[in-house]
Amino acid sequence: MKQHILELLEQTLAILKSQGLIDNDFQPRLQVDRTKDKSHGDFATNVALMTAKAAKKPPRELAQLLIDTLPQSEHIAKVEIAGPGFINFFVDDNALANQIEAAYQSPNLAIAEEQPQTIVVDLSSPNLAKEMHVGHLRSSIIGDAVARTLEFQGHKVIRQNHVGDWGTQFGMLLAYMEEKRAANEEISMALSDLESFYRAAKQRFDESPEFANRARDLVVELQSGNEQCLALWREFNEISLAHCQSVYDKLNVKLTRADVRGESAYNDDLTQVVADLDAAGVLTEDQGAKCVFLDEFKNQQGDPLPVIVQKKGGGFLYSTTDLAAMRYRQNVLHADRVLYFVDQRQGLHFQQVFTVARKAGFVSNSTSLEHLGFGTMNGEDGKPFKTRSGDTVKLIDLLVEAEQRAMELVKQKNTELSQQELETIANAVGIGSVKYADLSKNRSSDYIFSFDQMLSFEGNTAPYLLYALTRVSNIARKANDQSINYQDAAIVLAEQKEIDLANKLAQFAETIKRVADRGTPHVLCGYLFELAGTFSSFYEACPVLSADTEAQRNSRLKLAKVTERTLKTGLDLLGIETLERM
Repeated sequence: MKQHILELLEQTLAILKSQGLIDNDFQPRLQVDRTKDKSHGDFATNVALMTAKAAKKPPRELAQLLIDTLPQSEHIAKVEIAGPGFINFFVDDNALANQIEAAYQSPNLAIAEEQPQTIVVDLSSPNLAKEMHVGHLRSSIIGDAVARTLEFQGHKVIRQNHVGDWGTQFGMLLAYMEEKRAANEEISMALSDLESFYRAAKQRFDESPEFANRARDLVVELQSGNEQCLALWREFNEISLAHCQSVYDKLNVKLTRADVRGESAYNDDLTQVVADLDAAGVLTEDQGAKCVFLDEFKNQQGDPLPVIVQKKGGGFLYSTTDLAAMRYRQNVLHADRVLYFVDQRQGLHFQQVFTVARKAGFVSNSTSLEHLGFGTMNGEDGKPFKTRSGDTVKLIDLLVEAEQRAMELVKQKNTELSQQELETIANAVGIGSVKYADLSKNRSSDYIFSFDQMLSFEGNTAPYLLYALTRVSNIARKANDQSINYQDAAIVLAEQKEIDLANKLAQFAETIKRVADRGTPHVLCGYLFELAGTFSSFYEACPVLSADTEAQRNSRLKLAKVTERTLKTGLDLLGIETLERM
C-alpha cells in the first residue's frame, strides 16, 4: 500500500509539472510513513511542505491542489489535510482485506520480489587459531538473518566466511603439532580443545628459544609454499573448521564449508595488490612501509592518515587482504552490494579501505560497500562477557548452557512431555532465546547478556513468540480437526480489532524491506512482537471458532492463518526454529 501511495504521488507531481504549476527540474524526495494515530489515517506525507517553495504556494493550498489532482484509487477511502500541510491517507477496508487475501493465497505472503542483485555477505570470520567465542555470535547471527531476508526478497546471496587462517601465529601452532606428532600423539585428539592447544603452544613459544626459532622458520616455510608445512596447516584448518561447523549447526546458521574463503585464499594476490596500487598512482613509501595517504581521513594535526598495505619488512596487513577480497568480490563474484558484518570498532578501517579500493579502481562506483557494524555483548556488570576466571567464553559452552537452562524451564512448565520432546523444545527455546535476545537489540548498540531475561515467557523474547505461535497454530489445528473448510471464504473486516490485525499484517512487506536495506534484524523482531500482541488483542475481542456466524468464523480463521504464517516466516528469517507445541 505504501508503494501504491508513492506511485499516486509521483503521478500527481507529473501532472502538476505538465500544467506548469511546478518546475520540471524540481525532484522532491517523496516520503510516505505510517501514522501512529489512526485518527490521522493510515499513511501520511509531507510532500506539500517540501514542494511549497518550488510551487510558490502556501503548503496547505498546495496540499489541497495535490489532493484534487490525485488519481482515483480503489485502495484509498479518503485523503485529508492536517496541520500545516500534511496529507493523510485512509486505506479502504476492502482494499486491506484484498491485501490480506493475497497474502493468504501466496506461498511467500505476497512479498514482491526486488530487482535481483548479487549480494555478498561477509559474516562470522573467526580466527582458526582458537575456538569460536562469544565475540563471534553477533557477526554470525546478524549476518545470517540479513542474508536470509535478502534471499527471501529474491536476491542472489553469496556468503563469505573470511576466516583467519594465515599469519604468524600459525608457525607456533605448526611447531607444536610437529612436537605432538614426534611424540606419537594423535593430532586430532590434541586439537579436540583448541583453546588448550593454543595456550600450550604459546607457553612453549615463550619458554623455549629453540621452539620459538622453529616456529619462525615454519612461518617462512609456510609462506614459501613448503608442502610439508602446508600439509600440517591443512590438517589444523580441517579440525578447526569442524569446530566452527558444529557451532554453526547448533546455531542454525546457514554457513557451510563451501562458504569459507579465508585470508589464505588471497595470499598469492597480495603482491599484485600493492603493485596495482602503485600503478594507480596512490601508493607512497614512508619510512620503508608502503602506504596510501587519504585526504579524506586526517589526524588531529590535519595530516592525512595512512593505510599501510605493506610493512617495512615486506609483510602484508589486514588492509591488503581486504583489498584483495574486494577485488575478488567485484571481478569474480560480480557483486552489486557487499555487506560486512564486523564489530563497529573497525569502522574507520573499513571506511579507509573502501576509499582506497575505489581510488585504485578495484571496485566500481556502482557497487555498494557497506560496513554494518555492531556493538558488544556485555555481562551483567556492563563489561565484555567473560567467565568468572576472566577468560573468553567459548560460544559452544554458552549454547550448551542455554539448552540446559531451557530444559529445566520446560520441565517445570510441562511435566507430561517425553524426553525426546523435552530435548527438542529445549534446543529450540535455548538456542532461539540466545539468538533472539541479540537480534532484538539495535545492531549498533551494546547489550547486557542475561539468561533470566532471554528465557522469560514475558516481554519481547523468543519463548514468548514461540509460545504465541503455537497458540495461533492451535486454532488452525482445531479447525482442521473439525473439518472446517474456510479456504474459499471472503475476508471481511468489520470489527476494529480485525482491522487492526489486518493493518499489522500488511506491514510485513515494509518491515522486510527495512531489514534488507539497512541490515537491522531488530526491526523484524519488534514487528513480530507487535504482531503477536495485536493478535492476542484480536483473539480476546473477536472469538474465532465460536464466532456468531459461519462467514465471520471463516474470515477470522483466514486472519489467524496469515498471522501464523507471518510469525513462522519471520522467525525463520531470524534463523529461529519453531515448534508444534510447547
